[in-house]
Amino acid sequence: MAPVLILLGPPGAGKGTQARMLEEDFGLVQLSTGDLLRAAAEAGTGAGRKARAVMEAGQLVSDDIVLAILKDRMAAPDLAKGIILDGFPRTAGQAGALDGLLADAGQRVTAAISLEVDDEAMVARVSGRYTCAGCGEGYHESFKQPATAGVCDKCGGTAMKRRADDNAETVRDRLTAYHAQTAPLITYYDGKGVLARLDAMGPIADIRQALGAIVAGVSV
Repeated sequence: MAPVLILLGPPGAGKGTQARMLEEDFGLVQLSTGDLLRAAAEAGTGAGRKARAVMEAGQLVSDDIVLAILKDRMAAPDLAKGIILDGFPRTAGQAGALDGLLADAGQRVTAAISLEVDDEAMVARVSGRYTCAGCGEGYHESFKQPATAGVCDKCGGTAMKRRADDNAETVRDRLTAYHAQTAPLITYYDGKGVLARLDAMGPIADIRQALGAIVAGVSV
């Protein structure tokens, strides 16, 4: 059975960076809820049309619609080596619904990996990050600058961008929201026996190696 991975962790924990590395190392595919919704809306699928109507009305897309879109996407052949879920589930209720969807397909969450970090360190980490506008490669003012200042190592682009909400006050608010809403997933998956905890305060390469060991252990 191909692995179904969930990366847990607050803003700035490195989920996006590590997910891209898992894609490179194992051929997994990262499924972002936002990207899935937009793609389904553009494709005009049944669930996609419902999602478009809700998003155009400025409302949150229901769990049922998200699950329907996820179900359609998971049937695609390019996911044969496994997936990394990004942005879903966010609550224990969504996790239970996801378990049901996977069970219907003869699958299950094989590992929920909690990237554990220090909150104040996250404020500093997130406040200093920026990305290449061309390819999305991530950088940081203190921890990961391009080899040539202002030039993306990956694509050679020179346009960089920073999220408007990557400031200290907003990051603290997002951390509070994470602990209140999403952190209970750690308890949920611990109870399922699929939780792995990783210290995500170390070097990116060390975290990559530790994640790789976990994925290798659950891959068939």
